[in-house]
Amino acid sequence: MEKKKEERQETMNFQKYQKNPVVNYPEREWPNKEIEHAPIWVSVDLRDGNQALVEPMNVNEKMEMFELLLKLGFKEIEIGFPAASQIEFDFLRKLVRENKIPDDVKVQVLTQCRKELIDRTFEAVEGIKNVVIHIYNSTSVLQRDVVFHKEKDEITQIAIEGVRMVKDHLNSFDGNVWLEYSPESFSGTEPEYAAEICNAVIKEWNHATPYPVIINLPNTVEMNTPNVYADQVEWVSKHLIDRDNVLVSIHPHNDRGTGTAATELALLAGADRVEGTLLGNGERTGNVDILNVAYNMFSQGIDPKLDIDNIQEIIDVYERCTKMPIDARHPYAGKLVFTAFSGSHQDAINKGMHAMKERDSKIWAVPYLPIDAADIGREYEPVVRINSQSGKGGVAFVMDTVYGYKLPKKMQREFADVIQLISEQEGGEVKPERIMKAFKEQYLDRKDPFELLHVDIDDNTGSDDTHVCINYKYNGEEICSEADGNGPIDAVKLAIHQTVPGVEFTVQDYFEHSLGVGSHAKAAAYIELEDSRNGNIIFGVGVSSNITRASIRAVFSALNRMADKSKEYV
Repeated sequence: MEKKKEERQETMNFQKYQKNPVVNYPEREWPNKEIEHAPIWVSVDLRDGNQALVEPMNVNEKMEMFELLLKLGFKEIEIGFPAASQIEFDFLRKLVRENKIPDDVKVQVLTQCRKELIDRTFEAVEGIKNVVIHIYNSTSVLQRDVVFHKEKDEITQIAIEGVRMVKDHLNSFDGNVWLEYSPESFSGTEPEYAAEICNAVIKEWNHATPYPVIINLPNTVEMNTPNVYADQVEWVSKHLIDRDNVLVSIHPHNDRGTGTAATELALLAGADRVEGTLLGNGERTGNVDILNVAYNMFSQGIDPKLDIDNIQEIIDVYERCTKMPIDARHPYAGKLVFTAFSGSHQDAINKGMHAMKERDSKIWAVPYLPIDAADIGREYEPVVRINSQSGKGGVAFVMDTVYGYKLPKKMQREFADVIQLISEQEGGEVKPERIMKAFKEQYLDRKDPFELLHVDIDDNTGSDDTHVCINYKYNGEEICSEADGNGPIDAVKLAIHQTVPGVEFTVQDYFEHSLGVGSHAKAAAYIELEDSRNGNIIFGVGVSSNITRASIRAVFSALNRMADKSKEYV
């Protein structure tokens, strides 16, 4: 036991790590706020996303991604680091030559605070109407110590020099310029120093153009819980000079798996702008998934200000360009996120759907489904899928939504048991077409030992009774019988009793509904019988263009199931 403990200490040596500091900030206000509107969205798929790919996008793939981003409604798109890559420089020039950049879209380009890089960056953006020049340098305690070996004032001077070099190009540049500054590794930087260097940038810029300065506070590496990031963002935001002329931007990564939460809390903390990628592509565990945050807003009745109603189109382009698959459980985009296998979940979804329909509700309120899958283009995918863990509600949901059969509540358990047996015997998921096949075998196509051949019904007997003349086979022998009863079903029951004495039953309940709409719609009838010999409850189903004939077929369906209740139909 002691040896195991020693081995674990060697492989799981938690003592080599220390807690990252939190912000002592009792004045925080963000916990009492709510997200009320969408931020400015900035896609960094072509820069941060692309540099994280095993196989970076080629020119055609970049163009396809760029055009998708425009189609989705992004008005700010970071193209790349053109001064550091000839491929990215050439791609940007291609966009300019081919007039691919709409006048209302800002192109964002990243560069370090070095003269040759900033000069080259302005060469790349020549001819672009609206451009964001994004400069950065790392400010964290760790990077100042082990990477740059510089003191705070030296790090600040790098940022100031970068701003001056951008300003030097303004007179010779014809387009509109926004300055963006990122204290890279902001989440590992003391808030006081982060505010200090950002204020130095704002002061040096000094309204060089009539547009707000963008101060971007990146969660370059997630180092703590999302509330700590929110504290950092709010504290710095409140300590920026000339705040009315500053856009506070965030650039969250997902190292701890909390990128979405960090983004949402940072928005509460005062962020105006979010940089991220489609579906969370990016270095290490990725950037924040902009779609995830946007759909979250949508689910709360907030316009996300993006045209993201066709998730499958986005997935197709993303997978083709990045060559990375979307996980089946990825929020909103995964193939299984709108799917329920659990019986209790299926039952609740089924009841929720029916409640909305019955109440003609305009407000979405279905258990386990935070949004209507149809709103993001997923209407053709089954919400409920059946396996051995499913219950009566799921099977009933499939029969209703796919095939139009509204099974009576008491019948749902009976048929669900049939489907569960199929799942256990055949293994895995039971597709809707297999469920329907079993339904036909169990209820609609049974002709042994009873087979209905012909029936005449006469309601004009001069009394309250209905007269039936029925032809059917029993164990292959053709029988003709007549009887009067209190309605067609009662008359059929009496006609069978008097010709097959050993078969005795009582009618417990009856249901019916139309299958489809219009003059050619058929009727579905469900009958619940009790076997008088043993008390077994059996259901039967009949379908016909005539509701009376449908009900009689339902009786024969139930009689056949009654005669062979113990048989397993697969």
